[in-house]
Amino acid sequence: MTTTETRPDIGTEQKPAILPPWSVVLHNDDHNEMMYVVRSLVKSVPNLGATRATRIMFEAHQNGKATVTTCPLELAELYRDRLQSCGLTTTIEPA
Repeated sequence: MTTTETRPDIGTEQKPAILPPWSVVLHNDDHNEMMYVVRSLVKSVPNLGATRATRIMFEAHQNGKATVTTCPLELAELYRDRLQSCGLTTTIEPA
């Protein structure tokens, strides 16, 4: 006599959704010099070169704000905190 063992369906469990991206936003201010803002961006955000940092600084200067980077929430919080520690006004928002 053979017995058949039943198992629960494999692969029916829910996979977690991919974490939504967040944007780090630099706001224009009249307190910091432009070159200081560029140096702070390069120092605070990995893989951000001086050319891209200069573009971000000018965009924030002309439009009031500019997106620095888009990444997962924990990294966005880290970059925001680093930039704020340099005296820059930054926020994060869902991308």
